[in-house]
Amino acid sequence: MEFNVKTLEGKDAGQVSLSDAIFGLDPREDILARMVRYQLAKKQQGTHKTKGRSEVSRTGSKMYKQKGTGRARHHSARAPQFRGGGRAHGPVVRSHEHDLPKKVRALALRHALSAKLKSEDLIIIDNLVAAEAKTKTLAGTFASLGLTNALLIGGVELDNNFKLAAQNIPNVDVLPVQGINVYDILRRGKLVLSKAAVEALEERFK
Repeated sequence: MEFNVKTLEGKDAGQVSLSDAIFGLDPREDILARMVRYQLAKKQQGTHKTKGRSEVSRTGSKMYKQKGTGRARHHSARAPQFRGGGRAHGPVVRSHEHDLPKKVRALALRHALSAKLKSEDLIIIDNLVAAEAKTKTLAGTFASLGLTNALLIGGVELDNNFKLAAQNIPNVDVLPVQGINVYDILRRGKLVLSKAAVEALEERFK
């Protein structure tokens, strides 16, 4: 399909051909949800930890004699039922990662791109380049394009001035094409691709 290309100033810059295999799919929420869950699980630190009964600093001697007291039989004060004892079945340091087939991950990215096109939240810019690293200037340019909440994907190498100018604008993320991912696409309102990014995606999914 043919898609209109704009400049950062909002002027027409011709058209680009988009592959139906990448941008023309009928988005499936279940695949997107699986991918987002996969990414968020991978991001979790998993450093939560409580001390078990073998780790708390407390005497391990028997609390009182076994028989004759009329009380329940107890051994160590480190047991979970006592104040200051170890936690039973508490969280431990672990990885929250789980597997997701590579083909499903690739399919999810195509569904995310198709979802943005279908909802008319996709914009293609001829080149993401800034003459100078001025945040105020670039913020004004984005406002004229209606980009208040957006993910911008450039080519393999990002223009340094553009990257520096955009990094302080709230709700705007800038990534090279190799960093494109489903979670960032869905969490931002608009998806802005450069022509170089489109070409790289076409090559990636060829």
